[in-house]
Amino acid sequence: MKKLKKLPKVAYFCMEYGLESSFKIYAGGLGILAGDYLKGAKDYDYPIVGIGIKWRQGYTDQLIGNDGKPYDTYRNYDYDFLEDTGIKVPVKIRQRDVMCKVWKVDKFGNNQLYLLDTDIPENEDTGITSNLYGGFGEDRVAQEMVLGIGGIRALRALGIDIDVYHFNEGHAVFAGFELIREKMYNGMSFEEAFEKTKKEIVFTTHTPVVEGNESHYLDRLMYMGANNGLTLEQMIKIGGSPFNMTVAGLRLSRVSNAVSKLHCDTANKMWKHVDERSDIIGITNGVHLPTWVDEKMIEAAEKGENIWETHCRNKNELIEFVREKTGVRLEPNKLLIGFARRAAPYKRGDFIFKNKEIITPLLEERKIQIIFSGKAHPLDDVGKTIVQNIVKMSKKYPKSVVFLENYDMNIGKMLTRGCDVWLNNPRRPKEASGTSGMKAAMNGVLNLSILDGWWPEACEHGVNGWQFGDGFQTKNVEKQDSHDLKALYNVLLNEVIPTYYENREKWVEMMKNSILSTKDMFSIKRMLEEYYEKMYID
Repeated sequence: MKKLKKLPKVAYFCMEYGLESSFKIYAGGLGILAGDYLKGAKDYDYPIVGIGIKWRQGYTDQLIGNDGKPYDTYRNYDYDFLEDTGIKVPVKIRQRDVMCKVWKVDKFGNNQLYLLDTDIPENEDTGITSNLYGGFGEDRVAQEMVLGIGGIRALRALGIDIDVYHFNEGHAVFAGFELIREKMYNGMSFEEAFEKTKKEIVFTTHTPVVEGNESHYLDRLMYMGANNGLTLEQMIKIGGSPFNMTVAGLRLSRVSNAVSKLHCDTANKMWKHVDERSDIIGITNGVHLPTWVDEKMIEAAEKGENIWETHCRNKNELIEFVREKTGVRLEPNKLLIGFARRAAPYKRGDFIFKNKEIITPLLEERKIQIIFSGKAHPLDDVGKTIVQNIVKMSKKYPKSVVFLENYDMNIGKMLTRGCDVWLNNPRRPKEASGTSGMKAAMNGVLNLSILDGWWPEACEHGVNGWQFGDGFQTKNVEKQDSHDLKALYNVLLNEVIPTYYENREKWVEMMKNSILSTKDMFSIKRMLEEYYEKMYID
């Protein structure tokens, strides 16, 4: 993209940011994307600032008990690198002014990020910003009021002029209410303020699972004060009844984007019933290469030499990392499969174990080794059962199956660099994007994946990785799972395993193709360019 002399200034609103493993203000992919976005903005000199929340206890530290079950722990984190801006802004929550202290973070190679914090002495309710995605309905609304309403007020207090407000997911829609309120305060009618505000906002939707799109009863929002001066009728016009945060985001914005081409189709079908919404276009996510990718792997692929040797060094580092954490010593010469992501039911974390007749000999003979990691949401009992099943398999096959507890950025980085294969088996089309697969691909770790999220755009089967399932999808879950399981075993047994053990030359060629075909197309640089071309520049 040719840079214009003056690009529009963007404020990016997100509940979570993954900037560094030990800075616990992220939960998963949404935050990792936001962190990479701010790092890319810094690298390529884009006029972008981030708005978020300083979470005192982060998401959850999820550990495995002696009974093999995951349990959640919370601790207070202190950070000495936060810069006090000296600014506090009020947000009226439940008829009381809550003061939000504003901190600045820019030490991780990122553009300025401003974090709002209610954990200060003058507040009666200091706990609003304690747990990311913690608590229940009222807690979430209060957090989103701090992010949205407080975020706009923080920008005003900081004296930062903004041209475009980018809401990353529906959590930020109350910022739109504050923009409308400002205009109405200055004499505009609601209709005028709504239309003018719509021209300033762009929106990213991530969640193709209906249940994952947050909604609230209107009486709760009115009681909390989230309406911010808007009437019940005006609220319904924006978000419906119950008030759906994604619907509100779609109606408050001039343009919206899904996070892959397939997700664009899914999102348009999913929200086709919403009238007066913005168009949903597809802008596939990207990753920040310096954070996630071993530059030596890219060099090796570009020169066409030392690819295998460089990979083996990363694999050995991962094996040592696993030994230090678990005491398990994996075999460097055996096929090593990685699977690390949120333990959401649709991602089917324990899927590969479903047919005991097929999987048992592979594990007993150590034909394959598998490293798993991932957290379930603290309130997701099904997700926790999936984790428990994986832990059980790691105890049954301690030399072949490993589970790394308390998944974080550091574990993700080690796995996407050091495994041989990256396994992904969501129920299509429920994976919106899936940036971990991009990181793996750029490190020469070959994807073995359902054609979901980003992978349909990248996959050349047998050339730069493998797909299984041929894009089949049905609403019949049992039929979908049965079909996909057969497909997974077919490709694993007849293509992946034989290539790894019998055709090293082809494997290395596929690694090279994987790196070269993804490193530019799925980079944060390309994503930022598309955001400016298709969303930010009106």
